[in-house]
Amino acid sequence: MSGQGFFRLPGWPAVSHGTAVLLGMGVLSALSGCNTVGGNDRAMQALSSETVALLAAKGVTADSPMLIRAYKKESEFEVWKMRPDGSYVLLKTFPICRWSGQLGPKRQEGDRQSPEGFYSITPAQMNPNSAYYLSFNVGYPNAYDRAHGATGSSVMVHGVCSSAGCFSMTDRQIAEIYALARESFSGGQRAIQMQALPFHLTATNLAKFRLDPNMPFWKELKKGADHFEATHHEVSVGVCGARYVFGVKSANGQPLDPEAPCPTLAATEPEVESLVAQRERADEAQVAALVKQGERPVRLVYKDGAQHPVFANITEHEVSRPEDLTPPVELALDGGAGGKARAAPISVAKKLAQDQSRAQEQARAEPDARAPAQEPVVAVTQDSLSASKDKLASMLSLGGAETATAGQSVKAQAVPEPAAAPARSTLAAATAKLAAAPKPISAKPPHAVKPPETVAKPQPEPRKKLARAEAHAETR
Repeated sequence: MSGQGFFRLPGWPAVSHGTAVLLGMGVLSALSGCNTVGGNDRAMQALSSETVALLAAKGVTADSPMLIRAYKKESEFEVWKMRPDGSYVLLKTFPICRWSGQLGPKRQEGDRQSPEGFYSITPAQMNPNSAYYLSFNVGYPNAYDRAHGATGSSVMVHGVCSSAGCFSMTDRQIAEIYALARESFSGGQRAIQMQALPFHLTATNLAKFRLDPNMPFWKELKKGADHFEATHHEVSVGVCGARYVFGVKSANGQPLDPEAPCPTLAATEPEVESLVAQRERADEAQVAALVKQGERPVRLVYKDGAQHPVFANITEHEVSRPEDLTPPVELALDGGAGGKARAAPISVAKKLAQDQSRAQEQARAEPDARAPAQEPVVAVTQDSLSASKDKLASMLSLGGAETATAGQSVKAQAVPEPAAAPARSTLAAATAKLAAAPKPISAKPPHAVKPPETVAKPQPEPRKKLARAEAHAETR
C-alpha cells in the first residue's frame, strides 16, 4: 500500500483503487468474451473537448471527485466536481431522456419507480458491457430502503432512453457521464454520492406539494439537500430509526442501526447545523406566505414518468413507451376528492386524476348552464337553398308545420288566407336576398360540428437497440 486508496504491484506504477477495479472489470470482460460488442471501447472513450474546456473554466480537473444530483420532476441530471478547497461546483446539467413511475420513493420490485434518496456509487457498480450502451448501478436499495422493506435491484443510470425504474440518458450523454465518473475513480475517489430528489426542494414546490402523502419523506431529503446547499460539501449520511440523519454521529460512539431507534446524536459540525437551521426557518416562512397568498395544494400524477422538454420532438421509436409521455395531472387536494387523494395508493390517485381531467375537459367543452340560452345561428348554404324554398312554400300552403332546430321544437304559425299573397312576395324577396349571399357559413353551432375522420398512420419500425432493450426482462 502506498498511501490511502493506492497500491503498487512489483514492476508496475502506483494506481488507485478505482483504476484497479475498472481495469479488473475490463480484464474480466475480455475473458468472458464481451457480450456487448465494443463495450470496452465505449467505456474508455475520452472526454469531449467541450467538457475538457468546461472543467478548466470551472477550475477543476477531470480526475477530481464527483457528485451527482438528479431531479425527477424537472428531468435534470447534475454533475458536480470538487474544487481544490474541497467544495463542489456544478459542472454540467444533463436533460434526462426518460424516467418512469411517479414522484416518491421506490418501494418494491416491478413498480417502475425511479428511486429517491441518497445513494453511493462505487467502481464495482460501473458496467462497461451494458445492454443499454453504458451504465452504472445507483446502489438501490440502500440502508434506508431496506429498513422500509423495499425490494428490487439493478436500478441504473444508462443509455438507450428506455426506463423501467432507471434514470435513462441518451447514448452520447451516458458516454460523457460514464467518462467523468471513470476519471474520478482513477483519481482515487472511492464512492460517488448521488442525491436522487423528487424536484428542486424550493419553498414554492414545498408549498405546492405540502399535502402530498410523500411530503414527510421529502422533508427528510430536504434536510440533506440543505446540508449540501449550505456548504457545497459532500453530505455525511446516516440511517437510524428507519429515517435519514445528516451531519451527525452517535454521542457515545456506537454505530447507527437503520432499524433500531436513533441513539443520542451530536452534530459533527455545529456551525453547519446552524446554517441549515437558518435555511429551514427561511423556507418555512416563505411556504407560509405562499399558502396565505392562495397557493393551492396538489398531487402530481403521471401516466408513467416523464422526460425533459428538450426531447419533446424526438421520434416515437427513439424512446420507450412514448404513449405514456403525457403531461402529468395536478390532482387538487384542497376539496372534493382531496381527502381520498392524500391517502390513496398511486393506482387510486391515477384514477382520481383521470376523473378530474375528464371533468375539466367536459367543463371546457360544454356551455355554461347558467348562461342564457343562445339562439342557434341559422344560415343557408347554396346546396340547401332550393330545399329551403320548397319547405317554406309547403309550410305556407299547409298553414302550419313542426320543425326542429338544434334540439328545439318550433311550430310555424298558420297564415291567414288573405295574407297569403303578401307572404309569398316576402318569401320571394327573402329567397333572392339569400341567393345573393357572398358565401355560406356554418349551419350548426360549433359544438355540434362532427370532426373529420382521421386515418391512422403506420408506425415506423423501432431501432434495433431499443427493440433489444424492450426485449430485456426489466424487473426493477
